[in-house]
Amino acid sequence: MPNNPASLDDLNVFLAVLRRGGFRDAARDLGLSPSTVSDTITRLEARLGARLLTRTTRSVAPTEMGRDLAARLGPLLAETAAAVDAAMSRRGEVQGSLKLNVPGAVMVDILPPLIESFLDRHPRVRVEIMVDDRMIDTVAAGCDAGIRYGEAVAQDMIAVPIGPRVQQSALAASPGYLARRGVPQHPSELPAHECLQARFSSGALTRWEFQRGAEVIRIDPEARLVIGTSASAALIGHALAGRGLCFLFRNWLEPYFASGALIPVMADWWPSFEGPQLYYANRRFLPTPLRAFIDHLREDQAR
Repeated sequence: MPNNPASLDDLNVFLAVLRRGGFRDAARDLGLSPSTVSDTITRLEARLGARLLTRTTRSVAPTEMGRDLAARLGPLLAETAAAVDAAMSRRGEVQGSLKLNVPGAVMVDILPPLIESFLDRHPRVRVEIMVDDRMIDTVAAGCDAGIRYGEAVAQDMIAVPIGPRVQQSALAASPGYLARRGVPQHPSELPAHECLQARFSSGALTRWEFQRGAEVIRIDPEARLVIGTSASAALIGHALAGRGLCFLFRNWLEPYFASGALIPVMADWWPSFEGPQLYYANRRFLPTPLRAFIDHLREDQAR
């Protein structure tokens, strides 16, 4: 095996290819050409004297050695990046980048104002938000932290509340729809109604679960219209047009309740659930921008 060690730049390119599952997407993230990324991997494999990636015309996958190398490199390079950020953040001015993996649900009205105030407070921080409703590994995706609803936090992760501590799901319809089809009083009546359903990017439909006291009822409505969760605004638009009942986050629907464009339905059956949490790996050195963002969230919660 050649004696010259692999450079940190080459190792970062290798991790980017694994994270993105291909040379082209990795090149786009890194601001390089696909051929440069491919040449870098070839050079790295030559230096290590072993194949790290298995390439096909459609995909790139790690070899056993590639998986082992990535598993050990990820935390080390994350610590290196954190040390560089800390060195850059001198004179009390936070510098560097913050990358978050978040579900679309927090992008409507919870996360944007927090990001706005954070950017105003730290003008030299660059923020990237990766919106994805799949339950992916944030570390493997190259993110500093993730936001999730009701997900069990691994032993090596720390969770911090973000936004409201408790939220509700709400059932709603337009005045025109309810005048035409009647107002349901019990979850058992919903299968006879037109329902607007949302589907996660994983393929699963969102769950319609209602609770009153100790009684919990789950409904699987046969929807005439199903829309991906990434286009929830369109689903609300169809509810406003009188196409049926929608079951979404209450905070999304409150402005329409206030204007009378949508009417609350079966409010005594709306379930409550824990609000979103930011979670991140428990490690000795946190990237300075992430530490600053956590402090920002805690101050917001205190207010």
